[in-house]
Amino acid sequence: MELEKKARALRKNVVMSIGVGNAGHLGGSFSAAEIVAALYFYKMKHDPKNPTKPDRDRFLLSKGHVAILQYSALAEAGYFDISELPRTKSIGSKLQGHPDARKVAGIEACTGSLGQGLSIGLGMALGLRLDGYDSKVYVLIGDGELAEGQIWEAAMAASAYKANKLVAIVDRNNVQAQGKTAERFPIDNIAEKWTAFGWRVLEIDGHNITEITNALDASDNSEQPTVIIANTVKGKGLDYAENHPAGYHNMPLTQEQFDQAMELFSTGGDV
Repeated sequence: MELEKKARALRKNVVMSIGVGNAGHLGGSFSAAEIVAALYFYKMKHDPKNPTKPDRDRFLLSKGHVAILQYSALAEAGYFDISELPRTKSIGSKLQGHPDARKVAGIEACTGSLGQGLSIGLGMALGLRLDGYDSKVYVLIGDGELAEGQIWEAAMAASAYKANKLVAIVDRNNVQAQGKTAERFPIDNIAEKWTAFGWRVLEIDGHNITEITNALDASDNSEQPTVIIANTVKGKGLDYAENHPAGYHNMPLTQEQFDQAMELFSTGGDV
């Protein structure tokens, strides 16, 4: 399937962006690879040749520490050349550790201070409505990020203003930097919480392309803001990285790991 190939290409690009001996957020990038592939190469209305087109859909990476995943998608879509990815986080590179809208075409906001993305996305959605555009705003949120109170303030406001063009996607990989979310800051009954805040809630397998695309399409027909709770696996696709917070939240790859991953995502299969 074409979108599965795109997700594999994004994972390869992420590995290329990290390189050898440099810390990089592999785990949270891999957990959201299918979601981002579906957004950029199936659902969103956007144009690499005209990245500021007023009626474009917007994508906000609220969990901005996995910027390498968005860079990988932008490069794959043609916003800039893929050859720039290995320079990520280098001095002088426009591709820094968090997304910078002032430097990279296709980035809608400077994100990474966790909890702010949904508020920014709500403001964009309401502004687009005032300007008469039918554009959608998609915000990718980490499940550890749900501990931020600003997320829930934005959720209440979005419901109050009936921001039905706003779609939040929760990357529910159950792992954060120091361990499992359930052990660090447990946030249970996520679907019930969003429902209580007045959102339409869809829960899916975040690695199943069909479920992802069906949920994105379903969000088009709602009078409420929509949240898609995507159940995912941190580090998905690399057996030595899956569900391994301490090693692959933000850690370097050895030469052997880098070579294995590059070969895997060039050919398909499992390491």
